[in-house]
Amino acid sequence: MKSSSTSPLTNDSIQEVSKIFKMISDPTRLSILFLLQKEELSVGVIAQSLSMEQSAISHQLKTLKTSRLVKSKRAGKNMIYSIDDLHIFSILEQVSTHIEEQEKEK
Repeated sequence: MKSSSTSPLTNDSIQEVSKIFKMISDPTRLSILFLLQKEELSVGVIAQSLSMEQSAISHQLKTLKTSRLVKSKRAGKNMIYSIDDLHIFSILEQVSTHIEEQEKEK
C-alpha cells in the first residue's frame, strides 16, 4: 500500500512547528513573551514581575533566544530583551479566540 502525505508541510517543517509549540507550552515562557510584547525588559524586571529568581528567568530567556522568539542587546551592564518574532502573537491570538469560543459553548 502506498502512503500519501496530505500535509502541505515537510517532515522538517513539522518538526520546527512542533518546537515552537513546545516553546510556548511552558507557562513561564509564555508569561515572558506577554511581558515583552508590551516593552523591552531586563532579566531583573522580568524576574520581579513574575516573582521568580533571576536565574530561572535567565534560563527561560536563553531557551526563547535559542528558538529565535526573543533577542537581546546590551545596555551598560544589563541585557535588555525584546520580541524577535511578532508572528508568535498571531498564533497566541488564534489560541485565545479558540478558548473564548469554547468557554461560550459551556
